[in-house]
This record gives sequence, structure tokens and C-alpha cells, in this order.
Amino acid sequence: MELPDVLPDNMNMRRFFFDKSAIEEGKAIITGNLFRHMAKVLRLKNGTEVTLVDQEGTRYSGLIQDVGRERLIIPLKIEGPEPVITKGPGITLFQGLPKGNKMELILQKSTEMGVSGIVPFVAARSIPRLPKEREKERLVRWQRISLEAARQSGCSTLPEISQIRDFQEALGLASQSVKLLLWEKEEANRLRSVLEELPVPESVAVLVGPEGGLTRDEAEAAIQTGFIPVTLGKRILRTETAAIAILAILQFFWGDMGQ
Repeated sequence: MELPDVLPDNMNMRRFFFDKSAIEEGKAIITGNLFRHMAKVLRLKNGTEVTLVDQEGTRYSGLIQDVGRERLIIPLKIEGPEPVITKGPGITLFQGLPKGNKMELILQKSTEMGVSGIVPFVAARSIPRLPKEREKERLVRWQRISLEAARQSGCSTLPEISQIRDFQEALGLASQSVKLLLWEKEEANRLRSVLEELPVPESVAVLVGPEGGLTRDEAEAAIQTGFIPVTLGKRILRTETAAIAILAILQFFWGDMGQ
């Protein structure tokens, strides 16, 4: 079953996420998956009024002007910034780069979980080592994946995806009011006990290592910068599973999943 990718503003208005690069001379040229959804699934016609939101949070309105075989055209009027509805603290995922395409899964599911930001970093045990010249290309792909996930799940905002950082750079970006480190070597701090002792924070950082986890030196460096090491118990989770699990727990405990 396909999940809806729109949130109705009212009975007559549909709202879509789109990539700002689709704007040409004041018009949105909609192609690809979004075109198929609007034209083939929803069967929107010429004259239908829609709202579009780009990855920078700018909101546009317009009437569909032309529905072709592979694209539709919408002259745009800028309405201003998209209203941000916050339910619970903003969560930023600091994710050690995993192997293969696992980062794409993490990005997709983290977006569905409503994270505010995602900071991918290279840890000592990270296997992929992207050449610098390919990092920009990879970031663009990741942003597209996040955009599509937000569209499919009806998210009202997009997470900010950072460029790939080294471990120390990532730690330097963690300025959130609560910082949690998922570490398999931790035995004392159970996640539930830690969360129950904390007041609801304004923002949360969650640090998850790559396959093989963080080294002891990396974990100690994170703790020195204010991260609280926590354990999820005796289960051994893959890095992509751990990221999704902790985000779901936090959204239930502090966010809108538990409301």
C-alpha cells in the first residue's frame, strides 16, 4: 500500500515537497516520481491549485498550467517560509558511515521518524572512504532520498543533512542540550532509566557508530564532550537497526509518537 505524500491544507489544496532545482523562470517543472504521483496517481488536472515546499523550507502556491506525458508545469508564487510544527525536541542523528547502501536506508527511515538533522561521519571502523570529489555527488543523492521519504510519509519538514565529517568534526557540531551515545560496551546506563531522569530537552543528539561500533578512544572522546553512554540491553543490533530503534524510542518518549 502506497503511503500518501501530501498533507491537505484545506479541502481544495494539496501540498507537496519538491526539489528547488525544478524551478525554471518562475515555474516548477515537475518530472519523475512526483510527476507520476501527481498526474497518474492523483490525476490532478490543469487549473488545480497546489502548494509546493522546497528543501529549504520555502512555500509556494500555483495553479497547474500544463500536464504533459512526462512533466507538468506550475507557475509559482512565493508564499514565504513553511510553518514549522514542533512536537517534542529536535533530534539530530550523528551516524557513523556504514557499508554499502545502508546509509540510504538510515536517511530514509530517519526522515520518516522526523529527525531535525543527520550528520554522517567517518569513524575509525568505517569501511567506506569516499574520495572528496565524490562527496558532493553523494550528498545530493542523500538529499533526494530524504526528500522522497518526507514526501511519502507526509512529513512537514526536511532534516538538514550535513556533509560527511570526520569524528572530531562531528563531535564539535553536537551542541544539543541532551547528548546520547549508543555504546555496546556500556553496562550501567540503561536507556529507559536515563530518559526517565531527564526533563524534556529542547534538542537531542544521538551518536551511533558504524559496523563494529566506536573504538574505546572514540567513545571516551564523545563522553568528554558531554555524551551520555547508554545501552539498549543485551540485544546486538546492526548499526542501521540501532539508529531506527533509538529514534523510534525517543519519538515515543518525548515526541509525537507517544501522544
